[in-house]
Amino acid sequence: MARHGTARARRRREFTLTTLNVRLLSDGRLAARAYGRPTRGGRGTYTSFRVPDDPEISTLIDRAAARAATLWSGHRGLG
Repeated sequence: MARHGTARARRRREFTLTTLNVRLLSDGRLAARAYGRPTRGGRGTYTSFRVPDDPEISTLIDRAAARAATLWSGHRGLG
């Protein structure tokens, strides 16, 4: 997914959101996790954190899930 410039705090450090991972749960709901790197750089690793409560990000997740559903509904199997 596209880079999102919002910095989020975790463990007293700020991270820049770079990736969203979205899963479809067995009950039909979506689960999402955000990933990013420390804003200040350094030895920080790629870290997961809660998806920020942001209407723009929620819309992005909803649209991506709808697009994925469309693509999956047209699959033709493995071979």
